[in-house]
Amino acid sequence: HDVIGVGGMAIVYKAYDNIDDRIVAVKVLKDEYLANEEFRRRFKNESKAIAVLSHPNIVKVFDVSFGDLIQYIVMEYIEGITLKEYIEERGVIDWKESLFFMNQILKALQHAHDKGIVHRDIKPDNIFISRFGEYKLGDFGIARKLEATQANLSRKGTLNYMAPEVYKSEPYGSNVDIYSLGLVLYTLLNNNRIAFLPPYPQQITYSDNEAALAQRLSGAPLPPPCNASASLAAAIVKACAYNPQERYQTATEFKNAL
Repeated sequence: HDVIGVGGMAIVYKAYDNIDDRIVAVKVLKDEYLANEEFRRRFKNESKAIAVLSHPNIVKVFDVSFGDLIQYIVMEYIEGITLKEYIEERGVIDWKESLFFMNQILKALQHAHDKGIVHRDIKPDNIFISRFGEYKLGDFGIARKLEATQANLSRKGTLNYMAPEVYKSEPYGSNVDIYSLGLVLYTLLNNNRIAFLPPYPQQITYSDNEAALAQRLSGAPLPPPCNASASLAAAIVKACAYNPQERYQTATEFKNAL
């Protein structure tokens, strides 16, 4: 019916499934990437990753097709917006609402990790809010089986939410997702500002972002977010520890701490 999203390698359409009488989202690999083996592999990886997942807080997959002329994934249609859009609309998100969101996504993340899947691209753009107030984790486009991450230490993800060991192409475990989600919570409570940037800057420039990122990747302690109690700030700082061994080792551990 409509184009509802355009990404780097795919277009997402709203469509009607006339067999099961429902509205769905269909993610179609762009024509220009059909002959590109790397993009075809990533698209298949996404479908394989989410095919093993079944959780109320993870976007469901109904069908996949990998033909030579078209490759697509049929998914649950979320009537709502992304967390990024919600932040842009609301501005400041209070700590109670932030923890309500984290509780749902951390349960989804634990399920994925239990199945051996590392998301690797946790960010507000990939978290969806339905009109019923449900939070769902989506876009497993660069997700990998945990054992595969050790064989291929590629630097993939979104720089602002990327764990240091991923950025440095070092071996990593599933708690790179905990680091990224900790930074998502940090930006919610820090007035949508990246770590190490002042809370109310007049103007953010590209060089400011680069400087903030460099400081974070240098191992400097994360400054506490603005709108959080001491205990909540401590939980976020632990989730975003530079050393992976100092972080929460499981999503459940982080959820319990929150």
